[in-house]
Amino acid sequence: MKKDASIATLNFILLLSIAVYSCSPGGKEDEETTKPNIVWIMLEDWGYQLSCYGEPGIQTPNIDKVAAKGIRYTRSFATSPVCSPSRSAMMTGFHQSYIGAHQHRTKNGEPGFSKKPLPDGIKPFTQLLGQEGYFTCFMKPSRKTDLNFTYEGELYQGKDWSEREEGQPFFAQVTFGGTHRRWKRDTLDPIDISEVVLPPYYPQTDLAKRDWANGLEAAQIVDRQVGALLDRLENEGLADNTLVFIIGDNGRCMPRGKQFLYDGGIQVPIIARWPGKVKAGTVSDAMVMTIDITKTILDVAGAKSAHPLHGKNLFGDEVDERKYIFAARDKMDSTHDAMRTIRSAEYKLIHNLMPERAYCQYNHYKEENYPVLALLNVMNMQGELSPEQASFMAASKPEYELYDIQNDPYELRNLAEDENFAEVKDELRSELEKWREKINDPGVSPGFRQGGWPADYPTRTLAGWKKHLQGFEPWVNRQPGSKMEHPYHGK
Repeated sequence: MKKDASIATLNFILLLSIAVYSCSPGGKEDEETTKPNIVWIMLEDWGYQLSCYGEPGIQTPNIDKVAAKGIRYTRSFATSPVCSPSRSAMMTGFHQSYIGAHQHRTKNGEPGFSKKPLPDGIKPFTQLLGQEGYFTCFMKPSRKTDLNFTYEGELYQGKDWSEREEGQPFFAQVTFGGTHRRWKRDTLDPIDISEVVLPPYYPQTDLAKRDWANGLEAAQIVDRQVGALLDRLENEGLADNTLVFIIGDNGRCMPRGKQFLYDGGIQVPIIARWPGKVKAGTVSDAMVMTIDITKTILDVAGAKSAHPLHGKNLFGDEVDERKYIFAARDKMDSTHDAMRTIRSAEYKLIHNLMPERAYCQYNHYKEENYPVLALLNVMNMQGELSPEQASFMAASKPEYELYDIQNDPYELRNLAEDENFAEVKDELRSELEKWREKINDPGVSPGFRQGGWPADYPTRTLAGWKKHLQGFEPWVNRQPGSKMEHPYHGK
């Protein structure tokens, strides 16, 4: 259902509140104390695999409680299927291509990919918050920023909100990396493989189910960490005046997930709790993006960007009126590929700008961390995959992929060449091109097309993939609490 009507009036209520207090005898000090604290909790590499989103087998009661007391978005997406472009976009409120931050893990000195300063007038949003009197901090357990641009000054003023001045509002970013590979098993609440449900594009084997269950267990551990943080807000008397966001930076770290533009790669949770402002138990099906969080935070804090942001306020009417979301994938480490997507509530169009390359061309991170990728390769080379599963293992890609999301939520039946959907394809393609022009999308240069790690495919022989899979098997099937070292640790 749509958001409750009271949510749409949120900005008016907030501005009225600030106006009233700014006229009170206390002056500026009283005004600042009325500003809400903001806590941004980020789950690394995680999608809708939470119990509040209906994922079987998992128990995430603390995150569920935030959703129950606030708003949960059911059509929420990252602008990129990998961390550094996605985080670069969120840190500024602009699509990553617009600020030249679209190439994952850009390294200074790497030919053609040195980090560049942000365009003139664009600043990290944490600096804008600081200008409005907020104390900004990046807290434990992870302080990985992973940004693809350079900037002047500091991103954060401290490492914990306890460092702020008395009465000063704070913004705290807290990243939990437990959902990032390599996934710890949960000793308190292990998940049996009989409890999990795999998407149909994965082999329905015990190994694949165990790997999926291990990821869910890692999320359960993170949920307890989230609970401890929320308890701290309560114990310090801060919860009632704190806006809490829980989001993912990109989709799950599995084949057809992270690094790809299917929903598994860009669909991420966005959950918000704000006592007295957001009605408890609200569920929104608005089309929203992670850069909307940036816009929302700045609006709530009364801060402004020098240029209009690409995101919209999550609590306003604009997101209800949005028809499309957009996302892009470019370089992943030294794997060169490029894809763009436009998605509505009903359809998704993916434009593969380098269709000559395989989906599963060599990528060191994936081959050393994804047991199911090894399984897919072995089964594909032995002719054991279904046609839907085998399509992802092809040596090349179609230029366009069109999916009827409502009737094909797993994005298995490409309708791009179906004449019955020609009008839909043309409309989406036109809108996608308009967006690419708006964000100054550089596309693919001849040098980029020829560069990167070798694109030879398959990347190993059948014997090589079998050996690689055998190396994963003991690790995937390890018992909770095992001290076993990852088979490809450090490789």
